[in-house]
Amino acid sequence: MPKMRRKSDLPSKICAACGLPFNWRKKWERDWDHVRYCSERCKRSKGKPDGQK
Repeated sequence: MPKMRRKSDLPSKICAACGLPFNWRKKWERDWDHVRYCSERCKRSKGKPDGQK
């Protein structure tokens, strides 16, 4: 059985859209090298300036 990890031990990145840090998630396990955005909302708004829809 694998060892448990603390949340603070997980890798993190900076979101390309909002600039906030986000941590590794199990659903990103295979694609972690390609993940650039913290959420779908940031991914959709990547080309728009802050405050615009």
